[in-house]
Amino acid sequence: MNKEKQVVESLLKNTGIIINGSNPWDPQIHKEDFYSRVLRQGSLGLGESYMDGWWDCEKLDQFFHKILAADLDSQIKQNWSLAFKFALSFILNTGRKSKAFEIGKRHYDIGNDLYCAMLDKRLTYTGGYWENVENLDDAQEAKLDLVCRKIGLKRGQKVLDIGSGWGSFTGYAAQKYGANAVGVTVSKEQKALADVLYKDLPVETRLCDYRDINEKFDHIVSLGMFEHVGYKNYRTFMKVAHKALKDEGLFLLHTIGGNQSVRKTDPWIEKYIFPNSMVPSIKQISQSIEGLFVIEDVHSFGVNYDKTLMAWHANFENNWEKIKANYDERFYRMWRYYLLACAGSFRARKNQLWQIVLSKKGVFGGYKSIR
Repeated sequence: MNKEKQVVESLLKNTGIIINGSNPWDPQIHKEDFYSRVLRQGSLGLGESYMDGWWDCEKLDQFFHKILAADLDSQIKQNWSLAFKFALSFILNTGRKSKAFEIGKRHYDIGNDLYCAMLDKRLTYTGGYWENVENLDDAQEAKLDLVCRKIGLKRGQKVLDIGSGWGSFTGYAAQKYGANAVGVTVSKEQKALADVLYKDLPVETRLCDYRDINEKFDHIVSLGMFEHVGYKNYRTFMKVAHKALKDEGLFLLHTIGGNQSVRKTDPWIEKYIFPNSMVPSIKQISQSIEGLFVIEDVHSFGVNYDKTLMAWHANFENNWEKIKANYDERFYRMWRYYLLACAGSFRARKNQLWQIVLSKKGVFGGYKSIR
């Protein structure tokens, strides 16, 4: 047995994971170089070696749940190369305006066929609300309705969605609540499809950076976009929202959250899935709104994201044969790894999902929490 394998096995000793074991969460190693690669490159090496077919695991979500629940990530020190890359993230403003459209090109523009195959019928690419529902379509409708009810959306009001995707919220707000909805996205493919889907509704989707918003709205929402803002720009984002919101309006921020304040993201996620992204903490959010907004409500339902990701993965697997001509096997393994690793992270409560309702001056008489 080589030394690297011994080190990896010792790290896994208290996780319930056995190398080449018989449990569905046990990794099956096909190439002995796997051990040195993971020890040398950390999470980047773990993900890339999976993409390269060096190892497999029947239940990747359970594998990651066990690793993260055991805090294994905190035991593994990064090498100097990765440490240097992390140091660069402190210096470089990865969410700066010149980088704003990179996430659109590298993630959201890779193919509407992929997202149509994976997501719900409204193409909602954020965590669903699974209270008293049994399927993805209903969970996403429940989430969209929850958002509308939380901001008190009324017929004829003008609502802004910062990071509107394929228009799931703007379309829903117009269809079900009679609102006039404006969405902004940095993805050309998202805008093109949203324009087709909602051409007969009072819905406008704009291809622009959030910093170019310069008008007033009755209410504002942002669903799953704040993760792309970057910690150096949290305050700027909140100032834009404050300026665009009417004095009596409400702003609902729906974001993945972390248990600790960070200034970087996982290197594999950064390289392959969400460039220039990072997950905010409650501390970072509260600091960014100080003097701008009053916190009216905080709703945490991260366990629901685990269910959403598993539903996305099931759709992806079930529809792979229909779309695989446009992708390759390495992409298939990358996307599977992404969805199931994230599911395991939410299950281990390493990632959270928050909906935070904000007002500019406080709701007169108090805000009644809605669930």
